[in-house]
Amino acid sequence: MSEELRIREGRSLAQALEEHLADWSGRTGVSVEIWALPTHDAPPRLARAVLATLGEALSNVERHSGAKLVSIAVTLGSSGLRMTVSDHGRGFAGPAEGRGISAMRVHLNEAGGTLSVNGVPGGGTTVTAVVPWNRRD
Repeated sequence: MSEELRIREGRSLAQALEEHLADWSGRTGVSVEIWALPTHDAPPRLARAVLATLGEALSNVERHSGAKLVSIAVTLGSSGLRMTVSDHGRGFAGPAEGRGISAMRVHLNEAGGTLSVNGVPGGGTTVTAVVPWNRRD
């Protein structure tokens, strides 16, 4: 993974996401459009999973997509957490494979979540992470 994202003392998940996205956009020159951020905090295992997965997804955008814009939505609801990262880059055909995809799956699996990655050649890629609530949350 690129740098590991962490929530600093006193910061919410939404603040950590906003800060990281602004830093990443400034460093890469890729514009970030934020569709949604959580309105309340997530349990630590969910926060770790979403931050680690986002780091990998953005690393893939930077290395492979050629995108000038990435759109992000992270929501927490009664069923759990959902994160969508959509770029407007090269996309791909066939199954989603590679070190970054595998790492995202591991991060989410550890939190009881799932990952889907869909690419459209010439139309971009969408990464969707879903982590349902369970009795321990």
